[in-house]
Amino acid sequence: MFGFTRTARVGTAAAALALAVTLVATGCSAGSGGTGGGEGEGDLSITFLPKNLGNPYFDTSNSGGEEAIGEFGGTYEQVGPSEATPTSQVQYIQTAAQQGVGGLVISANDPSAICDALDEARSAGVKVVTFDSDTDAGCRDLFINQATAEGIAQAQVDLIAEQIGDAGQIAVLSAAANATNQNAWIELMKEDLAADHPNIELVDVVYGDDDDQTSFDRTAALLQTYPDLKGIVSPTTVGIAAAGRYLSTSEYKGRVALTGLGTPNQLREYVEDGTITAFALWNPADLGYLAAFAAKALIEGDITGAEGDSFEAGKLGEFTVGADATVLLGDPFVFDADNIADFDF
Repeated sequence: MFGFTRTARVGTAAAALALAVTLVATGCSAGSGGTGGGEGEGDLSITFLPKNLGNPYFDTSNSGGEEAIGEFGGTYEQVGPSEATPTSQVQYIQTAAQQGVGGLVISANDPSAICDALDEARSAGVKVVTFDSDTDAGCRDLFINQATAEGIAQAQVDLIAEQIGDAGQIAVLSAAANATNQNAWIELMKEDLAADHPNIELVDVVYGDDDDQTSFDRTAALLQTYPDLKGIVSPTTVGIAAAGRYLSTSEYKGRVALTGLGTPNQLREYVEDGTITAFALWNPADLGYLAAFAAKALIEGDITGAEGDSFEAGKLGEFTVGADATVLLGDPFVFDADNIADFDF
């Protein structure tokens, strides 16, 4: 598990994460899905369905799932849309149900738009595990939460506040406008800014739709629209990489701070050249790895998604299901020039 290491306040955020306050506020644990099989039994064919294909973040998380499935002798498949739109995942859910897979691991593009399809899949006996971005709680069996929404939001606020001297204008470059996790983090960031950072002004939230060129263009537009902008927070791996690419060759390099959530391999060059001072993320490979083992435990009937259920997740050890059928991976980690060379994902 990763913990924050940069500042005392970021350390406080990490400690808060240990309280395991979940992203979902309400909902039932198992819903109307099929019943679990007997222990040690079940079809361990597991399909991973990310928000979209060709996204480096999901390439990494799905590789973790593939590693786990290989360890326990299941069958791995990855499918998904090319664009992260609200209903683009529906056809893949339906196909997985028709194929009779044992488990479906999905990062939702929308909290409710895919619920009907998921309900049908669960009625057909498919165990549904969400990870990274949740659906409405009644639409799945288990949610693998990378970290609490509160901790992720506070970490990003702390990083940008430190980098701009806790004063000035900032903007947020998000993914899609209806992305469940992004919107939760942004709302909590607004609350944190209002409560603890009165001298920081959030002037705009823009959306790059998890598309590299769109995110690049939104970055350029922000800097043209707000000439006094001091920082950009991008809580999406595609967005922060695109913003880093723009800033690194612009007059704003070193003048406008950039932080958010990204992977080391994407952002290494921007940390090394000084475009980015520090950013945060959990290990997405571990997230996919844990989600695969959770699907296995559901398929084999070792857990049902009830609070207090526990299961083993290979090299990551034992995990316990919390409220609202949620399992917490752990604390995010802050990457900077001192440690980024230690990671390769």
